[in-house]
Amino acid sequence: MFVIKMLGSRLFKDIIFSYFSIMTHQNAYKLLFIYNANSGLRNTLLDGAHKILSPSTYACSLCDLTYGALTEKKVWKQFRTANKMQMEFLHKDEFSRQYASKFGYKFTFPIILIATPNALEVFVTPEEINALEKAEDLIAVIQKRSK
Repeated sequence: MFVIKMLGSRLFKDIIFSYFSIMTHQNAYKLLFIYNANSGLRNTLLDGAHKILSPSTYACSLCDLTYGALTEKKVWKQFRTANKMQMEFLHKDEFSRQYASKFGYKFTFPIILIATPNALEVFVTPEEINALEKAEDLIAVIQKRSK
């Protein structure tokens, strides 16, 4: 404040305001990972069995990239816990309940969205997720797009 009063420059004030505004919005962004699976213990057990018995027909490639049959993949967990960006992980039924609106979001799952203060935008499409082969590929896409 002292520096702003001393300089008295409108330009300087605008620069400082813009900087803090940008920093605030960056912190407000959150990645939403929506799995093509429903929540609940029964569904979790069925999904785990499906991954083991018939992995080629399993419908959630995001689940496949981030989880083994029962536990989170180590490389993914390390990335997720070390990353500073906010992340929220939802099953498609949880997403529908939490982000229901009068406009009704129409997305195909799995998908990764970015929640800004004003909207939900596609961050990684279902087609892109389905084309990825391993957790490291997903991590690379997220790192590249979040810069």
